Amino acid sequence: MANVGNQLPTQAVSKPPSGKHGNVLPLWGNEKTMNLNPMILTNVLSSPYFKVQLYELKTYHEVVDEIYFKVTHIEPWEKGSRKTAGQTGMCGGVRGVGTGGIVSTAFCLLYKLFTLKLTRKQVMGLITHTDSPYIRALGFMYIRYTQPPTDLLDWYNDFLDDEEELDVKAGGGCVMTIGEMLRSFMTKLEWFSTLFPRIPVPVQKAIDQQMKARPRKVVQKEPEEEAESERQGERRGSRTPRRTPSPKRSPKRSRSRSHHRERERHGPSFDRELERERDRQRKERDGRDRDRERGDRERRRSRSADRNRERKRSRSGSRERRSERREKERDGEDRSRKKDRDHHKDRGSERERSRDRKSRTENDDRRHKDDRDRHREDRKAKRSSRSRSRERRHKSSAEEKVRKRDRSHSKERERERSHKRSRSKERSRHQRDSSNEHSSKHGERKRSQSAE
Repeated sequence: MANVGNQLPTQAVSKPPSGKHGNVLPLWGNEKTMNLNPMILTNVLSSPYFKVQLYELKTYHEVVDEIYFKVTHIEPWEKGSRKTAGQTGMCGGVRGVGTGGIVSTAFCLLYKLFTLKLTRKQVMGLITHTDSPYIRALGFMYIRYTQPPTDLLDWYNDFLDDEEELDVKAGGGCVMTIGEMLRSFMTKLEWFSTLFPRIPVPVQKAIDQQMKARPRKVVQKEPEEEAESERQGERRGSRTPRRTPSPKRSPKRSRSRSHHRERERHGPSFDRELERERDRQRKERDGRDRDRERGDRERRRSRSADRNRERKRSRSGSRERRSERREKERDGEDRSRKKDRDHHKDRGSERERSRDRKSRTENDDRRHKDDRDRHREDRKAKRSSRSRSRERRHKSSAEEKVRKRDRSHSKERERERSHKRSRSKERSRHQRDSSNEHSSKHGERKRSQSAE
């Protein structure tokens, strides 16, 4: 149990046969989803950018070039595409469930890198790239999502003091260095509106202890360099600070990139730029508040003027309505009188009509009764005729049955008589034969006696 604090379960990690320092990287967690939030993953897989444009990219270098040209932040959602105002709990902005939005190009390219199954050499090429800090940031994020938590400190240890700056927020306004970003990756679970894979508690404690033992180094610049950087920043008028030159970039290296995407490597320090950005935001808020107050005053004045106009109109309209009501009441009284007169006239005509209707109905009832009686009599006559014909048929059938019986009885009697006659004849024949035999036997006996 004492050694569990620095180890992870072996089921979640698919280790390569070449060892820890081999070229094949192990994958920690889910090998299909890259441990991404389900909402972000579904939006990535259903986005036309990932299905159409990134599908055509087949090599590692093509994806790196796409990151250089298209990635401007590393937030999971584009600015203004996901509204989470008023949502709390599991539907809030941290969990990433309940509402979706337009997924960022950074996370689409991150999942594209995962589909390429990067090697250790390719990941090292990402995190040490010299053309864009966003290429390095996606490399570090790939490590955070796919590598075992016990190996995170080994990956990030050499870059915790990296002073290269980048703006990580969609729309700008959150500039930090590579080192600060890596410290946030290891010490915080939240990243804007999503969550990183959880780190086991013993591993997290070991990481926190090493972070406390190794405070962040602050690089101090000379006053001349700071003044020059401030002048350059004022001339450009850019709201986001430029990143400092990376010590690993060689001056001889040059790549064909677009001029508007190229970022310079010198500028003011991070803390001062944060203070300037906060002051600028405060001034903008104050200006907005003033504009709101002015708009509220103008609205109140317009509302008061509109109310006065409505009151005057309501007064004049009330007088007109009263006169109209009086005229309507008079017209209604006249109409009611006319209706009463017409009603009295109509009553007499209705009575006559009702009498005619009653007489007609009585005549119709009589006719119907007569027709019913006739129909009943006809039915009775038909039934009686049918019963008579049935009786006749029944009698004829009975007589025929009796005749058939008599015929059968007579035939049987004749058969019996003939049978008796045949029996009597046979008896007489038998008697004759028996008497002849007896007489022949008696004659033989006499002959034998006489011979003796």
